[in-house]
Amino acid sequence: MDLYEKIVGGEEKLSLVGLGYVGMPIAVAFARKIKVVGFDLNEKKIQMYRDGIDPTKEVGDEVIRHTAVEFTADPGKLREAKFHIVAVPTPVNDDHTPDLTPVEGASRILGQNLTEGSVVVFESTVYPGVTEEICVPILEKESGLTCGVDFKIGYSPERINPGDKVHRLETITKIVSGMDEETLNTVARIYELVVEAGVYRAESIKVAEAAKVIENSQRDINIAFMNELSMIFHKMGIDTKAVLEAAGTKWNFLKFMPGLVGGHCIGVDPYYLTYKAEELGYHSQIILSGRRINDDMGKYVAESLVKSLIKVSIPVKHARVAILGFTFKENCPDTRNTKVIDIYKELGEYGIVPVVVDPAADAEEAERLYGITFQSMEAVHDMDAVIIAVAHEEFLKFDRKAVDGFYNPAHRRRVLLDIKGLLNRKDYQTEDYLYWRL
Repeated sequence: MDLYEKIVGGEEKLSLVGLGYVGMPIAVAFARKIKVVGFDLNEKKIQMYRDGIDPTKEVGDEVIRHTAVEFTADPGKLREAKFHIVAVPTPVNDDHTPDLTPVEGASRILGQNLTEGSVVVFESTVYPGVTEEICVPILEKESGLTCGVDFKIGYSPERINPGDKVHRLETITKIVSGMDEETLNTVARIYELVVEAGVYRAESIKVAEAAKVIENSQRDINIAFMNELSMIFHKMGIDTKAVLEAAGTKWNFLKFMPGLVGGHCIGVDPYYLTYKAEELGYHSQIILSGRRINDDMGKYVAESLVKSLIKVSIPVKHARVAILGFTFKENCPDTRNTKVIDIYKELGEYGIVPVVVDPAADAEEAERLYGITFQSMEAVHDMDAVIIAVAHEEFLKFDRKAVDGFYNPAHRRRVLLDIKGLLNRKDYQTEDYLYWRL
């Protein structure tokens, strides 16, 4: 009986190392079919899961309450599993070099609890070569086992889109890879248990790693192009969204939109690729130029706000400005790597301390990471300017009367920055508003 049959038959377990926005939904999905150990070092998070609370809001409290996942912060429980999936974040350092600390740490813990006959699959986004050249030596050192003899490895890049209820683990084609044909077959069959859209068998682990890192690099470059167009069209007095809607009538026009590019993938993955390229003597031109544009968008938005205040003769220093939305994307509580913080910091350079409101965000996380305390919507009144920074569903409910109520009634013109174009532009291109959007 092979490993797949043992897992399906309940004789062996699958473990998920890292229970964040990516790992937890994977663990929950597999637990509907097989026995799953869900491991995370964060004991507070584990306790929340045990209490039936989903802090990520990816699957919801009801699902967490009824899942069969065995949530644990005890590394020793990993010894009970034979198929391991590692889904920890891979951020970048302040100098934009890859920070492999989480994946190295996960490899260390897993290695210390690895048993013979195991298969280890990494899902974390990395540059080609990390799985075999960095993770495997750690696994071997910590376990005393030999890769290819005592245990096997694979790579299957995560494609979960946080906050997206349509494109889920089950509905997205899953790339799988393995160190040899036998491992590839095992990895593919295991993932086929939960991925309804099917799997794509990459020809090697490095190919799978490269495929993941270019997916988000491609999106990053396209969004950077839209952001650059937005800056050009502003100088021309043309509405970017109107231009894109017109251009989008052509069948092969790619429908990207300008915006802030944060999060753990699009704003990070390109740096993994360019780092490896530079190691090999190639300095990226297109990828890094796109990154520079996207990294500067928070500053561009803040400067546009300041210019707008000056246009309507409102003093900039100590201006009352509300920022609505702080997460890295809409309808998601995650504030890590949000680019809204760049707007906040840049406004601070002008003597503005914004009132930040985000009903969807993890307030505790934002205070811990950025030292920012969120306010309620009731605090948004008598403002000199308002920035709608994130397209949360709650903000879609705003009508003209509600928006009017945000401002100081003494102002002849109200400054409104609608970064994502949530509102109907024609409703606010009036004498009493200075309306701006990317």
